[in-house]
Amino acid sequence: MSTANLLRAERIKLLSTRAPWWCAGIAVVLAIGYTALFFGLVPLEGQATVSATQTASAMGRTVVLVLAILAAATEFNWGTLKLTFQAVPSRVPALLAKGAVVGVFSGLIGLLVGFCSWGIAYLIKPAADLGLHSGADWRAVAGQGLTFLLTGFLGVGLGLLFRSPAFALVFALAWTQLIEGLVILIPRVGDDIYQWMPFVAANQFAGPDLTVSMLKLEPPLGPWGYSAYFGAICLIVYAAGLMITHRRDA
Repeated sequence: MSTANLLRAERIKLLSTRAPWWCAGIAVVLAIGYTALFFGLVPLEGQATVSATQTASAMGRTVVLVLAILAAATEFNWGTLKLTFQAVPSRVPALLAKGAVVGVFSGLIGLLVGFCSWGIAYLIKPAADLGLHSGADWRAVAGQGLTFLLTGFLGVGLGLLFRSPAFALVFALAWTQLIEGLVILIPRVGDDIYQWMPFVAANQFAGPDLTVSMLKLEPPLGPWGYSAYFGAICLIVYAAGLMITHRRDA
């Protein structure tokens, strides 16, 4: 089976169900709704910046993480991954195609989240300086495409590693919603550990993480350094899932 056919097969498997479209819609609606409330109700007092328009992007990334996990893990439940492996001479190209399709779809959702969040904030606060004037402004908005794409690879990797949608989702949601926020409570070292959490790094790429800004922490990396760090984690998890799935029975 050619690379084009593998990509086409993975695209059909992903987009022929309602779940991806629902997840995409939920991610965008959550981001727009939260941004509208944030800019409409919170007195920003001159702090209405382009990076602030992306405050809700973390919610969208969590939804995309769930989508990517389900895209990989449910194939073990339904047995469709085994059928895919029977149709190709090597498992690796099929798994690479799955990662590419889910990653690109996730990246497109990220672009929608980024620009829709910025757009609704611009409409609510027309007097604020929310124009995309600099590279940092464009990075904050369009950069959501990159962080969402990497999140898609991370989710596929977790789905391949856990194989069980339930276990993978529990781990992912516990990490994003509890662990990353609680480590900051560890005495003496909590602040330092918090700044190396994966999704804190993703937030730092778009602009200062809200918690980091409130606590006036000094990030050890710049935006692109955090992007490389987050990308390395996502690709390592994806590669681990790929290698383990390549070696054991589906």
